[in-house]
Amino acid sequence: MAVGQLKKMETIWKGQDKQTKLKIVRACIFPTAICGCEGWTLTTADEKKIRAFEMKCYRRILRIPWIAKRKSTEILKELKVGQDWLLNNIKERKLSYFGHQKRHDSLEKHIMEARPEGKIRKGRPTRRWTEDIREWLQISPTEAGREAQKREVFRRRVREATSTQTCQDE
Repeated sequence: MAVGQLKKMETIWKGQDKQTKLKIVRACIFPTAICGCEGWTLTTADEKKIRAFEMKCYRRILRIPWIAKRKSTEILKELKVGQDWLLNNIKERKLSYFGHQKRHDSLEKHIMEARPEGKIRKGRPTRRWTEDIREWLQISPTEAGREAQKREVFRRRVREATSTQTCQDE
């Protein structure tokens, strides 16, 4: 049964309809790739890898080999996709999860707000999960937590933070 379904998909992937392929990638591939992203602490290197993965998927949709000299902006225009769509989706999910945590009195909230006892290790401190929140919303996590209590205000703030780079989404 599964082999027959896979055979049917083969005709779609070999076909010319870019928008159908894009919908399949956004519905099946991207959600699988970013499963659990709400708990990630994103570094610059991680963001670079996510962007590369997204462009690799778009190149596969258009059947462009990796050695072809085509600019990413051209590919995005051809598919009518905004830049960093996947990364903005991850940011939106993480910020929504942050708001959810701040609105409810849960174990996750207490763990997130806790400060562990003990000595501070030498060297640069590791990047904390809340630093992404501070960077993306341009306010402290405490202030963002107060804003999260007002759901609609916080949702508007999240939309503004994740749509700054997207010019033409879908």
